[in-house]
Formats: sequence, structure tokens, C-alpha cells
Amino acid sequence: MNRLTEGLKAAGLRLTPQRVAICKILEESKDHPTALMIYHQLLPQFPTLSLATVYKTLNVLKSMGLVHALGDAGDGAEHFDADLTPHINLVCTKCHRVVDFDEARIQEIQRVVEQRSGYVIQGARIVYYGLCPQCRANGSLKESA
Repeated sequence: MNRLTEGLKAAGLRLTPQRVAICKILEESKDHPTALMIYHQLLPQFPTLSLATVYKTLNVLKSMGLVHALGDAGDGAEHFDADLTPHINLVCTKCHRVVDFDEARIQEIQRVVEQRSGYVIQGARIVYYGLCPQCRANGSLKESA
């Protein structure tokens, strides 16, 4: 059992194969999937899977603090991230892809913020918006709204 499935079990939800598969996608994904992306990815394997099950599972994980909801990446959908370590998210304003950018200095900055402010930092989200290399290569010179 991984961290996410343990969280679902602690919340009193049955660990159905569908819910385990949702957790597995979140744990292994670097794509910051939406509920609809997860649903479409699992539908061939679980033809009776409902979108409501995906949303309910994601909402439980989010309310327990086991995943971050990144909000709208310009596509009108909430994106989810199971990586709770301090990192930067890059969002393409054209294709709406979200990727992680790991930078070791983030933790160093967090320590400085704690020292100078007296706060105990419990989390941070840093998001940069721009054009990804693929969209730039395809001639997208302007950001899309």
C-alpha cells in the first residue's frame, strides 16, 4: 500500500481496484492529471468506472492533504499533484501542460523564510506560466488566454 491508498483506507473508503488505480496514476504521474484525464486513462481497464468515483477519490485525497490541487492551468480544469515536496510547477499557457521543475535551492529559500519571518512553513506553491518548448517550436509566439 502506498501513502495515498493508506489515506483512503484511513478515511473509511473501500480500496476498490479503481481507487487503487487512481492512486497509482497520481503517485507515478509527472503530468499533473485532471479528473477527466485520469478517468479516460482508466476507462479501458475499468469500463464501469464513473467520473464521480474519480472526483470523490481526488476530493478525499485533497481534503486529507495527500495531494495538491494546482487549480486551473488555463484549461478550466483542476490539476492534481501527489508530490508534496517543495518544487516549482511550470504551466504552458498554450497547451496547458503542467510539469515539475525541481530546484534544490527551494528548500534553502524556505529555511531563510522561516528564519527571517519566524513562521514554520507548512507548504508552498510556486507556479511559472509561459510557453513550453514544444509550443514554441510549433510557432506559438503569443500566449493563449
